Amino acid sequence: MKKIYSVLVENRSGVLAKIAGLFARRCFNIDSLAVGETDDPTTSCMTIVSSGDERTIEQIEKQLNKKLDVFKIKTFDETEAVPRELMLVKVKYNRTNRPEIMEIAQAMKADIVDMSKNQMMLQICDRPDRIQTLIKLLAGVSIVEIARTGTLALPRCTD
Repeated sequence: MKKIYSVLVENRSGVLAKIAGLFARRCFNIDSLAVGETDDPTTSCMTIVSSGDERTIEQIEKQLNKKLDVFKIKTFDETEAVPRELMLVKVKYNRTNRPEIMEIAQAMKADIVDMSKNQMMLQICDRPDRIQTLIKLLAGVSIVEIARTGTLALPRCTD
């Protein structure tokens, strides 16, 4: 079972280490972790994706609530949220595989953001499962380098 935790924390040094330490001490798995400042410069939002059984998921929330630096926690699963991840992927290309790479990029709605004589860099911002699909589709070409953010997510709008 996967759960997404949106954790509002005090924006100061050491908070990330404390939260990561909590996960390490309790042997909780972190599938993805992204941290960024909110509209309030004194507050950061940590988006943590973790997996485990129901008891583990409950324990994670309880342990996070005990931390003094934590202001608020929202938990939701992937169906209750709009998750997004950003990936940059650099691939080698030649005359024969260039059309295939361009076709894959277009089909996956990835943008070409940089290009040289033999390499091109694609950018995609999408659901984590679609990011994985793009990686699989590009497996036939020579992937040089990949950089990915952690998952960001907000609960779906409820108007």
